[in-house]
Amino acid sequence: MSSVVSTTIIVVILIIILFFAVKNSLPHFRGEGGCCGGDAQEKRIKPAKLEHVIEEKVISIEGMHCENCTRRVQNALNSLDGVSAKVSGERKEAVVKLGRELSDSELSDLITGLGYRVVSVETRH
Repeated sequence: MSSVVSTTIIVVILIIILFFAVKNSLPHFRGEGGCCGGDAQEKRIKPAKLEHVIEEKVISIEGMHCENCTRRVQNALNSLDGVSAKVSGERKEAVVKLGRELSDSELSDLITGLGYRVVSVETRH
């Protein structure tokens, strides 16, 4: 009889652990939680209005899985002086308008430093 009781206790404990694991993971799967080290409360830095756009680049990015990922990349790009960026997680790209000279490698290094992979950087005319 004692083995039945201990088995029942173990099963109940496992059910409780599984319940909380699933409950705490749901926001992540919906892209709402603090995924990828992001902060769901962090505000998106809006793209700056540039007086003169000297160049526009489209950066293809892999590894952005949720809204926090796109917000993280956009905030990093928009924190640079002379940069106005909009990032789309659906298209897996960042459209970056430059008001000053900035090399492809500088933009790539910033994004890869966040943990994402830059597939390509194309200049729009």
